[in-house]
Amino acid sequence: MTIIVSALCLYYLSFSFIARSVQNRAELYATDAQGNVDLIRKQAYLDSVWKEPVFLGLTYQEVKENELGLGLDLKGGMHVVLEVSPVEIIKALSGNSKDPNFLRALERAQEMQANSQERFTTLFLEAYNEVEPDGRLSRIFSNTANRGRISYESTNEEVIEVINQEVDDAVDRSFNILRTRIDRFGVTQPNIQRQGAGRIQIELPGVDNPDRVRNLLQGMANLEFWEVWSPQEFGPYFVQLGQYLDEQQKAGKLNIATGAPTTTDATGDVSIVEEAEQDVLAQAAANDTIVSDSAAIAAATVDTAATALDSLANNTQGGVLASLFTQMPGGIGANVRDTAKINDIFSRPEVRAMFPSNMKFLWAVKPIQGDAGQEYVEFYAIKKGRDGRAPLTGDVINDARQDFDQTGRPEITMTMNPTGAKQWARLTGNNVGRQVAIVLDDYVYSAPVVQGEITGGNSSISGNFTIEEAQDLANILKAGKMPAPTRIVEEAIVGPSLGQEAINQGLISTLAGFAIVVIFMIAYYSRGGFIADLALLFNVFFILGVLAQFGAALTLPGIAGIVLTLGMAVDANVLIFERMREESLKGLSMREVINAGYDKAFSTILDANVTTFLVGFILYFFGSGPVKGFAITLMIGIVTSFFTSVFISRLFVENAFKRGGKLSFSTLLSGKMFRNVKFDVMKYRKPAYALSLAILAFGFAAMFIKGPNLGVDFKGGRSYVVEFDQAVPASEVRAALTDDFQEAGTEVKTFGASNRLKITTSWLADNEAIEADEQVKAALLSGLEEYGDLNPEILSSSKVGATVADDIQNTALIAILLSLVGIFLYVMLRFRKWQFSLGGVVALLHDALMIIAVFSILNLFGISYEMDQVFIAAVLTIIGFSINDTVVIFDRVREYMNDNPRSHIRDIVNPALISTFSRTVITSLTLFLVVVILFFFGGEVLRGFSLAMIIGVIAGTYSSLFIATPIVVDTVKDKKEPIASTAKVQQTH
Repeated sequence: MTIIVSALCLYYLSFSFIARSVQNRAELYATDAQGNVDLIRKQAYLDSVWKEPVFLGLTYQEVKENELGLGLDLKGGMHVVLEVSPVEIIKALSGNSKDPNFLRALERAQEMQANSQERFTTLFLEAYNEVEPDGRLSRIFSNTANRGRISYESTNEEVIEVINQEVDDAVDRSFNILRTRIDRFGVTQPNIQRQGAGRIQIELPGVDNPDRVRNLLQGMANLEFWEVWSPQEFGPYFVQLGQYLDEQQKAGKLNIATGAPTTTDATGDVSIVEEAEQDVLAQAAANDTIVSDSAAIAAATVDTAATALDSLANNTQGGVLASLFTQMPGGIGANVRDTAKINDIFSRPEVRAMFPSNMKFLWAVKPIQGDAGQEYVEFYAIKKGRDGRAPLTGDVINDARQDFDQTGRPEITMTMNPTGAKQWARLTGNNVGRQVAIVLDDYVYSAPVVQGEITGGNSSISGNFTIEEAQDLANILKAGKMPAPTRIVEEAIVGPSLGQEAINQGLISTLAGFAIVVIFMIAYYSRGGFIADLALLFNVFFILGVLAQFGAALTLPGIAGIVLTLGMAVDANVLIFERMREESLKGLSMREVINAGYDKAFSTILDANVTTFLVGFILYFFGSGPVKGFAITLMIGIVTSFFTSVFISRLFVENAFKRGGKLSFSTLLSGKMFRNVKFDVMKYRKPAYALSLAILAFGFAAMFIKGPNLGVDFKGGRSYVVEFDQAVPASEVRAALTDDFQEAGTEVKTFGASNRLKITTSWLADNEAIEADEQVKAALLSGLEEYGDLNPEILSSSKVGATVADDIQNTALIAILLSLVGIFLYVMLRFRKWQFSLGGVVALLHDALMIIAVFSILNLFGISYEMDQVFIAAVLTIIGFSINDTVVIFDRVREYMNDNPRSHIRDIVNPALISTFSRTVITSLTLFLVVVILFFFGGEVLRGFSLAMIIGVIAGTYSSLFIATPIVVDTVKDKKEPIASTAKVQQTH
């Protein structure tokens, strides 16, 4: 198993090294004699190998898809959460009803949403029943657009069911449209995924033009129907173009390697794309589909295309243009990697002048697989109308849905309103036997051949569809009908300089944390510590390998998770080695010591890891962005640390024993430590209760006095990291910004370096429009004008809308409560007594509240750290660590109870605590050292997280000893008679 897992991790991590080597070759290719890198030349090299095998028969594209990526905080880029507005969808379904009760119910539902996790449609129904108790929604929604789905007799619940389906469809449409737009944007390794009901999360690494991204993501879908020129009609123009390009190439004025002119730059409006700088378009053509399928006409289209292409090749003697285009089933197309060259050629003014003014060219949206793994995309000549507009647009569509034809094949049925039906009849009547292109955002999704004039506005589109393809096309057709505007409710922009700094800090903190653990383990456990260090090395290797296998990105919180895993992974080895040391004192042979150590520690390690994994899972399920990245790394780290500590370390231990016949797990230092530990926990339990209550009371009083220092995640607003040439007092900058931010709540504090400030404002927090973003940024720049000589530069920014902030608060609270409930149930299942569950959960709640209280106390005295999502991650991690420690103690208490069934539980507790004391101190100490290193070297982003972990480690160790176990003793009704001797449970050191 070790060999298999290691080989898989090595295989998947190799993709990262191969991708890096290809990029190095591209930079070398594009570097001139002066050492300058030509970015266009570098991209041309990468494009040329995009579909070429570079590693074990895999193309560069496949290698890039499998490499271990870097998150935005390490690479720089843009993180956006978009929300699809259900309000607009409901209004559109109602036909924009002006019914006062309907409008009042919508307003009331929006108010209720601020403090609820329910779906908006559920709140809308609740609000409508509140506003008009006996009202019928069918009175509002039974209109022409909803015919067949909502009738006047429909119940309110049936109406809401239809609305829910429309909202879900709108989110799916938005998701597909955004994915296509992002693909054409040309970002390497973009990440787009659904996030709860109605939200879409997008991560774009390396983006350096946020305004363009915002416009791209929030623009409404533009669905159009266009007439199509046949290849026979546009073929003569292509012949003319081919001859021109051949002449240009012979004259040395055209570089076919890039498609660019060698002497002058071709500029001008590009008809193929919306913007000239969008260089990689390519995505794939939908199956050829036709209205009322006709193989004869489809074949005729292919014959026409073949004739045109043959004519083109013959007239240009296999020249430039013929080498770029190829014959496709429905016309002509090109290899995906050649589309950038074609775009460049067709963008040149002299080329555009060769074609009629009413002819423009568009690509299909999806590629078709060809031979040898190559992908080809169809090329369409679109016929523009007199005013340059499409003869028909998507707003006339009432409905479109996936259905099945008479032979059982998937098809799309489409209905239009009366105006659209007339226009559709005219368009289809004029194009019998010709294609009509269905175009969304200037990409052709389908180009069916018309079989006859279609009247009445009801049409069916059939062809070689899969069910998924038919559903996707139906969604595309509905994109023009149902207005589902998206708005940015959360945003973060990280500059590349901050990303590089984060990489350096993450690397330093990881290496430092690993070094301190390695040194400590060898110093304390001698050769056994060296074996534990080897297991740790495998652990880090496995974590990175599994992350690469899952296609996950490594983030700064992810690095924190790795560093944290190093500290927590020590715990399993400590448990095993401490057990071995106990067994060796009983006079057992080394073989018996090894077997007993691993066997007796196994259940304890399993319980401790399951509870921590449970916390990580909840963190992943309810977290977002950096918290989710941390949770993934933590869960992977828990699994790999269990495997490496329990199994791989045993391989090394067994091998060392076979070779040497003996094995040492102690040094001169550790052999004398914890030998005569004596303390009575129960004696100090009441003072411990009082101390904890006092600190918590003081902390929450401090929070009441000054208020919690919530991050932008929890209160909404906008935050900027600004760097100056030299240090600037934060108080002065805050005073300078007060008027510009119109007296709104504004916080300015030093962020890492003394010349770097983090500025957070709640001004316009409720306004999530792009205009508000620009207004706040303009106010910031205006307020910083007096520091113009210090060259203030915005390194990163983030925005969280008020509704998202409420949701994050609610999900954070739910995550903590679910963690406590899950741990309560698991501990009760494993230990068969609710008192153990109660003691463990009270201790965990104590630890979580203690972190919050200490943060509030520090804030009261001017040491300010934000409580944000990463802070919640720290709280949940401490819950996992603390229950880990508590379960180890509970396990020993249970063992002693089984060995001494007649003993008072009070008589058992102290020996159990003493026997596990060395493990408690060693594990807590190693984790404490790791998080201290993370605090000093992990960077400002993780400083609050690290501080919370430091407080939590101290509080968790304290609560395991003085809170959890004493509560078990205080709540267990012990009716046993005390026995004369408890020798069997005395400390064996």
